[in-house]
Amino acid sequence: MVGIGPGARNEISQRALDALKNSETIVGYKLYVDLVKDIIGTKQVIATAMRKEIERVEIAIQEALSGKTVSIISSGDPGVYGMAGLVLEVIAQKNIELSLEIISGIPAANAAAAVLGAPLMHDYAVISLSDLLTPWETIEKRVKCAAEADYVIVLYNPKSAQREWQIEKTAHIIRQHKPPTTPVGIVKDASRENESVIITTLDKMISCPIDMTTVIIIGNSTTFRYRNYMITKRGYHV
Repeated sequence: MVGIGPGARNEISQRALDALKNSETIVGYKLYVDLVKDIIGTKQVIATAMRKEIERVEIAIQEALSGKTVSIISSGDPGVYGMAGLVLEVIAQKNIELSLEIISGIPAANAAAAVLGAPLMHDYAVISLSDLLTPWETIEKRVKCAAEADYVIVLYNPKSAQREWQIEKTAHIIRQHKPPTTPVGIVKDASRENESVIITTLDKMISCPIDMTTVIIIGNSTTFRYRNYMITKRGYHV
């Protein structure tokens, strides 16, 4: 299970590169396979569409059981909204004996934070707004609790063509507990070719361009903006 990071070739670890080069079969979501196509060359590739995660895992396991060295790839880190958990779930459920290795990668939250400056210097909560696998009532409760506790909040999967109201509802909840002037960083396609960065405030957040490849970082009560940076105070007496 290989994490390929946020997308840029120079942000893939050497360990991940070695795993991909030493694998006979590469399995993954088509978009992520395309990000590493220059690395995998002519190796066998099994790519499927979005929402075919279970199918990908079952194929990868069958390939591995046939004696092949298989890499199933995730963007970011395979253990952060990635494929590692699902692979382990299926293997545990079926009691399959396989040699496994989980290779970490840079999560999108960290890539976005680096672009913005230092917004994650203190406690933070990462919440996906996708309700495909998690009930909205659960997501809403997590957003409310994180906002009440003054966490820096990182939002994944904030908006898609089919899910537009969730980000508006989320912003409304957070505004009940954070000032409208709270700094907000919006990073689209972090470290990829079309990367874009906006630093705004909580009251203006939803008027900015947002989609599924966007990571949003909402500051806490100590977060401030300095030029093109977001900084969250760690607590040092400067």
